[in-house]
Amino acid sequence: MKAAKRHAELCAILEEANYRYYVLDDPTLSDIEYDEYLRELEAIEAEHPKLVTPDSPTQRVGAEPLPHLDTYTRKTPMLSMANVTNPAEFQEWVEGLRNFLGMEETDEIRFFCEPKIDGTGLEVIYRDGRFVTGATRGDGTTGEDVTAQTKTIHSVPMKLRGKVPKGELSVRGEVFIAKADFEAFNKQSVDRVFANPRNLAAGSLRMLDPRTTAERPLDFYAHSAAHEFPSQEAFYASCRDWGLRTSPLAQPCETAADVEALYDTLVAQRDEIPYEIDGMVVKVDSFALQQRLGQRSRSPRWAIAWKFPPVQRTTKLLSIDVQVGRTGALTPVARLEPVPIAGVTVSNATLHNLDEIERLGVRPGDRVLVERAGDVIPKIVKVTKSGGGKAWEPPTHCPVCGTEAERDEGEVVSRCPNVACPAQLEGHLRHYAARGAMDIEGLGAKLITQLVEKEMVRDLADLYALTAEQLSELERMGEKSATNLVAALAASRTRPLPRFLNGLGIRHVGERSSEILAQRFGTLDAIVAATEEELLDVDEIGPEVAESLRGFFSRPQNLEVLRRLEQAGLDPQPVEAVEGGKLDGEVVVLTGTLSGMTRDEAKARLQALGASVGSSVTKKTTMLVAGEKAGSKLKKAKELEIRILDEDALLELLG
Repeated sequence: MKAAKRHAELCAILEEANYRYYVLDDPTLSDIEYDEYLRELEAIEAEHPKLVTPDSPTQRVGAEPLPHLDTYTRKTPMLSMANVTNPAEFQEWVEGLRNFLGMEETDEIRFFCEPKIDGTGLEVIYRDGRFVTGATRGDGTTGEDVTAQTKTIHSVPMKLRGKVPKGELSVRGEVFIAKADFEAFNKQSVDRVFANPRNLAAGSLRMLDPRTTAERPLDFYAHSAAHEFPSQEAFYASCRDWGLRTSPLAQPCETAADVEALYDTLVAQRDEIPYEIDGMVVKVDSFALQQRLGQRSRSPRWAIAWKFPPVQRTTKLLSIDVQVGRTGALTPVARLEPVPIAGVTVSNATLHNLDEIERLGVRPGDRVLVERAGDVIPKIVKVTKSGGGKAWEPPTHCPVCGTEAERDEGEVVSRCPNVACPAQLEGHLRHYAARGAMDIEGLGAKLITQLVEKEMVRDLADLYALTAEQLSELERMGEKSATNLVAALAASRTRPLPRFLNGLGIRHVGERSSEILAQRFGTLDAIVAATEEELLDVDEIGPEVAESLRGFFSRPQNLEVLRRLEQAGLDPQPVEAVEGGKLDGEVVVLTGTLSGMTRDEAKARLQALGASVGSSVTKKTTMLVAGEKAGSKLKKAKELEIRILDEDALLELLG
């Protein structure tokens, strides 16, 4: 078929042109020639729709708008990185690596370094060399599915070049916008002016309409993979062979001294680099050593982000306002005369608490030195010139609901104790709906904001009075989504007691303490009635948790919310109270996929028998439960000669 042959020729020409332009920065076609080929391809596909493939060059322009972003759960988490800020901290990290690996002081570790781009994380997944999925970082394990949006990024190839790996390949990297492209976009933007390239990149990637994403000048550099390679340098070489862009400034360093020299070079060149960077990422080059080093709870042990020195500017302190956090903390916030710092216009800065204000001696009207370091919230470093204003007085009452503020002995912050305080409500609702709490699918942050702004929800109990008709009238809430949310709310009425207790957002009471309390007392009524002495008698429950619980359940406003929740049909399922169990003293780690139950169910049943469930294998681990596709945790457990159970053995143990 002549059309099919020409279609294949045009796809090959345009794919090669994209590779030369976006990856090699060595274009072979003029813009006019490229557009002519693309229009010819579009005409063929319009006449022969069956020739359209997901990786056709025409599919980058963006699909129809999406009703919402689906979630994507990954097998291997995208971890964050620990930071160092000076040579002494870097050397301390290097010595920690040597000690962990049992190396001599004279032994050198080979590193691989690259600029830390100030963008947004993205995972791109290929199957047999063809692009299938794009997902944001999210919380590391669960991100947002942005497949349609990712297709619009020209530096993400829809089909890998050369010899590609069979099966699934997961590549992680950074989506960013070059400084010049950002400035040009802001100049022509009629809707709004963006504060910095990172915000524009992150917002563009999460657009519900991929056609809007296609209009944004997004770029992508790969930096890691959820697969094994001989080294980081070898992975970068593979990326170049496949047509994936990597940072041209990335390079190996044979010694720690070489790393320090490269860091100094990047600091000096920072303003000349065409995109925003806020530090340098240092990785152990060898993947074998990376496997031996493993990870901490939230970050790999084998990589570090060496942040650049903070950037400082002076400006005027206009006022000190008070924000009310989810836990009721009344936090002073400095309102500043807007000032540009490191590519961001800063108009607010943290003041932490009254003690910090007194230490700085800061007053409204003063000229102050403001510091911003990377993603850290800007802070006031010192007063550079007094404005002669009055000293700031801390609030005696919540500025939103008027409830008298409380300040515990020894604490530096005052708090609003009213759980129904509107300022705390959005945070309470987000926490209540989260996976670790009531797990209410569809009750996301944007919807919560609408519900609070329209006063459809004034406390937790109001959630259960919502109807599909009410919800379907909200922005971006169709009839099906509204019906699904009402069903999810109904299902949450009978969540286990530990989830509900955690969902209440009581200060100092998290998932673990909620589980312990539910196991010890069995019912919510028993926990509400427990005295401080009875609470302190429970293992792992200390004075802070006991005092916080008694304070929460002694306030009339909070008891009223509980009463209304009960009237709404909320019935947290009790947990069988245990005084010790057959797994007392066991420290269990779960890894891999279980077929007969979820990980959360297995965790709950193990804890009901008295076991502690950890997230990483250590010398304290006594048992590893290994499901299908168990990875590095299984390997480490074998090295430490830890007892290993398969799923059948787990079921037998649980009875």
